[in-house]
Amino acid sequence: MNVIGTFQPYIIIIAIGLTIMASYTALDMFILVKSSKKKRLLFLGGTFSIGIGIWIMNFIGLIAADTNRFASYHIPLTILSIIIGIAFTGMAFLSLVSKQIKFFHLLLGSLFLTLAVISIHVIDLYAMTVTIKYNVYLFLFSGLLIFGSFLFSLWILFSSKGFTQNNHVWLKPISAIIMSLAIIEGHFLLKRASITTVSEGIKGSSADSPFFIYLVLFLTVLIIGGLILSSTLISKQLVTSDTNLKDIKAALDASTIVAITDPQGIIQFVNDKFEEISKYTKEEIIGQNHRILNSGYHSKEFFKDLWATIQSGKIWRGEIRNKAKDGSFYWVDTTIVPFLNKKGKPVQYIAIRSDISDRKKAEGHLKETIKENIDIKFALDQSSIVAFTDAKGMITSVNDKFCEISKYSREEILGKDHNILNSGYHSKEFFKDLWKTIGSGKVWKGEIRNKAKDGTYYWVDTTIVPFLNEQGRPYQYLAIRNDITERKRTEEFLHRQDKLAAVGQLAAGVAHEIRNPLTSMKGYAEFLQLDEKDPERMEFLSIILDEIERVNTIVEDFMVLAKPKAVELEEKNVVPVIKNVVSLLEFEARKKNVRLTFDCNQEIIQIECDENRLKQVFLNFIKNGIEAMPNGGELHVKTIIHDNNVQISIQDTGVGISKEKLKKLGEPFYTTKKNGNGLGLMVSFKIIESHNGKVFVESEPNKGTTFNILLPARTA
Repeated sequence: MNVIGTFQPYIIIIAIGLTIMASYTALDMFILVKSSKKKRLLFLGGTFSIGIGIWIMNFIGLIAADTNRFASYHIPLTILSIIIGIAFTGMAFLSLVSKQIKFFHLLLGSLFLTLAVISIHVIDLYAMTVTIKYNVYLFLFSGLLIFGSFLFSLWILFSSKGFTQNNHVWLKPISAIIMSLAIIEGHFLLKRASITTVSEGIKGSSADSPFFIYLVLFLTVLIIGGLILSSTLISKQLVTSDTNLKDIKAALDASTIVAITDPQGIIQFVNDKFEEISKYTKEEIIGQNHRILNSGYHSKEFFKDLWATIQSGKIWRGEIRNKAKDGSFYWVDTTIVPFLNKKGKPVQYIAIRSDISDRKKAEGHLKETIKENIDIKFALDQSSIVAFTDAKGMITSVNDKFCEISKYSREEILGKDHNILNSGYHSKEFFKDLWKTIGSGKVWKGEIRNKAKDGTYYWVDTTIVPFLNEQGRPYQYLAIRNDITERKRTEEFLHRQDKLAAVGQLAAGVAHEIRNPLTSMKGYAEFLQLDEKDPERMEFLSIILDEIERVNTIVEDFMVLAKPKAVELEEKNVVPVIKNVVSLLEFEARKKNVRLTFDCNQEIIQIECDENRLKQVFLNFIKNGIEAMPNGGELHVKTIIHDNNVQISIQDTGVGISKEKLKKLGEPFYTTKKNGNGLGLMVSFKIIESHNGKVFVESEPNKGTTFNILLPARTA
């Protein structure tokens, strides 16, 4: 290398110092970019600082080697080198301000910084109007060494896993020095790789040039100013952070209980809230461990697990019941955070607690309330039929008892209203009154007859409770029912028995008195009939005898009620008994234009019975069916076996019976026929009861009537 002029070592020292200051200032600003609101300003300042730092080292280094070169220095190329250097450094750090810095970003940043150093060096050489030849191998080696130095510097500061954010205090100077060394070694190595020859005509020296001195001073002031600005920004950041820490501490002291312990659990610090809730003073608590607060509520395993967690460096969270100095208990929601040293072992623990005593009391009360509700629900489910409906009466919930008695599954009943259970027994006015009561927010109580899925009827004693919203309007209803079907049957039976007893007493009093005159009247009427020749008078006597026979039949029924005959039951096949009765009445049915049929799938159905008295019942029910169809129709007699019982159904298509009249069937002296006396059905019901059976009557006006006789039986 052809050296012209004189070497100025003090200028090199100034350049190195300025480069280190520029690097430190730039790194300082780039670190602040992530945490500051003035991101753009800091990024531009850092980019400008490192770009100028690279240019200063190269420019002053070249001038210091030969001050005479400054006389021929090309200023526009110098400005171009500054701009290109700043552009490359900007691109280098653009990839290093992202949230997650990967190794690829470090490679890219190092590459652009290397390009900044090389481009500034090359352009500055051309700006000195010299002839340049390059040692290619040394040039490439210089580039790789510069690249590696930059990569190591950036890795230390931005990506090393061995360092934390708290280590930036000493990481920045080290990284700045390594980066400065990369720039400095880049200058000297590239100068070695560049063989320059000074063009002829360069005269004079500019070492003492005022411009040169002013330029060096300007750049020095510029970089020092940047460093001062950076320090000011950092100071402000620290003040802000300190203020934030004070605010956080004040907020913690006002709202939470804070304690700091050493690795052995000895308390070193507590705040005012800790004193307030524990009733201990700081002097009494510091130097103790947390056993002083042990309430004895938690097991040893509980605390073993707690210590195992925090000693392994993990955060522990949970709820603890402590005991205050005055013996009272309090609950705290606790978070214990371990602080670790470089070896990953805890050096102290911070416990942050919140008083949750009121919440725990509320939880306890809530648990008791829930248990009470569960107990009440269990009791209701075991004893009552429960259903919830919405404001429109749509069923939203039912219990198992509801499904059991209604024969509907939950899927079939939910979303429906109670019309699905309507038996047709109650009038529209009945339900209107019900809805009017509960719609006004009042409780309704009453008895309802419902119809199950299989067609059977059941009675329920019902209480409907409306739940009201803030406006006092019902938003749902709770219906609690109890099955009273057996009670209603018993009441009906007792009611009938009372009437039978009254009729029996009447029969016992007058039957004999009526029978004696009837016998005389019948005898004399028959005697007169023997000698009578006049047809008209004969007709009158026949009428008298018929009426006497009719009265005698009534008296016979009276006698049965007054003193029932002892029933002698024998095992019989009921099928031929029914066939016999049907055969007897077929002729009468045809005369009345009635089609009489008998349907039985079994040939033998054995029952314990009094055959003659059962015939009386079948005759009575079938004759009633025929008489209920004055204009003709169909009468079906059929037998069905289920649950060890035979059900004998006598179904007609006659005029039917209204609900009001259906209730009174079987009562003495009540009849639906014009010429009936009301004792036939009563006697028939009593005969069936003496056979341990039951009679159920179903009827609708103009749709016919069905008499169902249920008797214990067994098939062959």
